[in-house]
Amino acid sequence: MNGSDRGLSRRAFVRSAVAIGGASALAACLQREETEDVPQATRALEELPDRQHAWNDFLATDDHGNVEPPEHHLLLGLEYVGDGPAAAESERERLEAAFRTLERAYERGNDGLAFTIGYGPTYFDRFDEELPESVDLPAPEALAPIEDPQLDEYDALLHLASDHGHVTLSVEEALKGELDELNGITVEDTFDGVFDVAERRTGFIGPGLPAERQSGVSGIPDSEPVPEDAPMFMGFKSGFRKTQASEDRVTIRDGPFAGGTTIHLSKIQLHLHQWYEQDSRDQRVAKMFSPTHAEDGLVEGVGDNLGDSSRVAEVGGSAADDARNEGTVGHAQKAARAREDGEPIILRRDFDSTDDDQAAVHFLSLQRSIADFVTTRRKMTGTDLTEGSVSSRTNNGILQYLTVRSRANYLVPPRGRRALPDPNPD
Repeated sequence: MNGSDRGLSRRAFVRSAVAIGGASALAACLQREETEDVPQATRALEELPDRQHAWNDFLATDDHGNVEPPEHHLLLGLEYVGDGPAAAESERERLEAAFRTLERAYERGNDGLAFTIGYGPTYFDRFDEELPESVDLPAPEALAPIEDPQLDEYDALLHLASDHGHVTLSVEEALKGELDELNGITVEDTFDGVFDVAERRTGFIGPGLPAERQSGVSGIPDSEPVPEDAPMFMGFKSGFRKTQASEDRVTIRDGPFAGGTTIHLSKIQLHLHQWYEQDSRDQRVAKMFSPTHAEDGLVEGVGDNLGDSSRVAEVGGSAADDARNEGTVGHAQKAARAREDGEPIILRRDFDSTDDDQAAVHFLSLQRSIADFVTTRRKMTGTDLTEGSVSSRTNNGILQYLTVRSRANYLVPPRGRRALPDPNPD
């Protein structure tokens, strides 16, 4: 990471370092980022929420109350290499010490660190017991006739997020046993001998970040069309407060994993040449939101003017009617149909990526049960809307610009059971 990196902006350089990973990338990153202002934790560990996924109260918000997620994200697919259930207690103590090091080293939130660890079906398959009925964690599967994804079989998934790229890299190196100190805190223990990192996935989200990463990336035209202030590659704001489930809604309520949640993770490849070079601005708005949004000029720029809602419910017009009469149905329109008592049932924490120099989205969602994600995904697929100009892909929201490359499901236990949980603990 020298020579060719000199022309990169600081933010672009840091994202490149996070994507590469390793000690040399961390060292290079530390030379570019301000490190002295990263705060250590101020709360005692016992004051932290029992929910691993309780991030929102610690994250920044915009003027409309929408959560602003951390800029840098690192996903580590982990394989369990320990000695099995017979040795779980000693390994569990080691992992918990490692997690507590992270919680002492960094304040929870954008300026420090937010993280979760979840466990996949393959992890629980090694036990004689089954998960309780209160946990819905099936093996991943293809969810539409138009997709043929790789089905991930990692034992665990660690999700690290921070506004500082060097924080995610430092945590990774500390967990691998390569650092003795983390932000001034002694590293108590590591993943060594318990987990191996099988795959790294990286990404970013926030105004201006996708535009800085669009040059020379497969899936995006050479004209560099992504707006300078867009938070994601497709050019529009997402994650409006009223289109997101609350953390309460996605929390498991009963049983030994009460206080936990589930993660669905998809890697989605983007194909944005037609999106930017053939579709008009109105067509993009209609496909992302609804035909009414386009007709009435409701979306200014990337959509900051919409406030805390996509306004799909407010503008009226059903997805079925628009599919039949307008020949187009919006992505937000379809997703809004997956609600219970008027409220969304999944909480999205997705972000863009240029792993392998390919524009993509790591679609990460939280939900009480994987069935809630499946319900939402089927509404987004819109097979019930395919008539006339709306096909399984064309004019069917944004489906024609996406290819699902992988799928995975994980259980995120509450903090008290996050280290190598038994499937049915006492």
